[in-house]
Amino acid sequence: MDTNRKLKGMIAAAAVILCFALLGGALTGGDVMYHLKNRGDLGPLSRDDIEYLEAEAPPATSNDGTVNAADWAQVYPEIAFTMGENSKNDYVIDYLEQDPYLKNIYEGYGFAVDYGSARGHEYCLEDVEKTARPHPYANCLTCKTPNFAKLVNDIGVGAYTMDFYEVLAMMEEDVSCYTCHGNEAGERGKLVVTHSYVIKALGDNMDDIDPSVLSCGQCHIEYYFTPADKETMMPYHDVASMSPDAILAYYDEMGFYDWICASTGVRMLKAQHPETETFLAGKHAGLLNCADCHMEMVQEEDGTVYHSHYISSPLDSETLLSNCAVCHGDTDMVATVRRIQERITARETEVGTKLSDFKDALAAAVAEGKMSEEKLEAVRKIYREAQWYFDFCYVENSEGAHNTELATYCLDKSEELINEGMKLLNEQ
Repeated sequence: MDTNRKLKGMIAAAAVILCFALLGGALTGGDVMYHLKNRGDLGPLSRDDIEYLEAEAPPATSNDGTVNAADWAQVYPEIAFTMGENSKNDYVIDYLEQDPYLKNIYEGYGFAVDYGSARGHEYCLEDVEKTARPHPYANCLTCKTPNFAKLVNDIGVGAYTMDFYEVLAMMEEDVSCYTCHGNEAGERGKLVVTHSYVIKALGDNMDDIDPSVLSCGQCHIEYYFTPADKETMMPYHDVASMSPDAILAYYDEMGFYDWICASTGVRMLKAQHPETETFLAGKHAGLLNCADCHMEMVQEEDGTVYHSHYISSPLDSETLLSNCAVCHGDTDMVATVRRIQERITARETEVGTKLSDFKDALAAAVAEGKMSEEKLEAVRKIYREAQWYFDFCYVENSEGAHNTELATYCLDKSEELINEGMKLLNEQ
């Protein structure tokens, strides 16, 4: 990683989040007020309180013409500082150690070799470079840096099949301002979809999604690489098609698979991180956007008010929890959400273990060679679907908090399919 990129990364960092930066304000007595008039006390806030700032973009210092976080720090110092604070999110959970059954489920795929939790956005490039999972093409950089989005926008889909390391050497900062604002972060907090595949997949249907959610959803989604061009693509064209059922049907219709498991012969799917799809299908989507739950509104002593770009769990912030109180009153939301997450996590372990056993039973049936190919194909289809529903829940990073009903549905559906498949295997 070159020094220039690292220096910029120190004050850059939290990526996609900038998408939520409603960088507004007023000029009062020479002071920049990013979001709200100085009311002395924040009190209960609504979006009606936002008064936006018009600010001229500083000259770009990046080689590709993106105005980076270091450049914008001249205009928005507090926001740039809080972005840099995301370097504190540096812990990693080794999922393969935590849930050993995953190695069996992901047999033959990179996630069976290296699968850890994501760190703060400031570590995007470092982590994708160091992962033990293979990255033969530059498409692995899709959501790791604004410079790759700019490269795709400049030269087209040919960027996706370029050599990973060749393109990595060209990247200058981790996910940052350009990702969610283009070079227009000063234009009344304007949000820009900079990833071309979002525009291709959703078209005019983008208007049905809150811009703040869509900006974050450029990366926090389920996606696949197209077989022909290795282009990053979303497997749907509107919000109604974002369910795990509809996405599975999309993949089935095109005959898509991520890899073939050698021991079972199953054409496998690997879900990514469908936070956006899960959130939009839940009851909170009509009331909140991602910033409401993950980016504090901050007022400095001088009256400057802004959305912090340090991403935190609402369970760790009294300020963010206050948004819950609007509907939930004096409910202990920390205890409530923890109970949900513990229940979903326990269920994941239960279903994941059963899925691993199902996989072993199918592999044994294949090895024995006593079952007809027609019946084996029927069981393979069931296993593919069972794994898909389990994975859709497991890899969504809220452990049920974003949409408890959908998480429960996916795990119940997976278990139902496992039982169906095991019954067929036991009939041989």
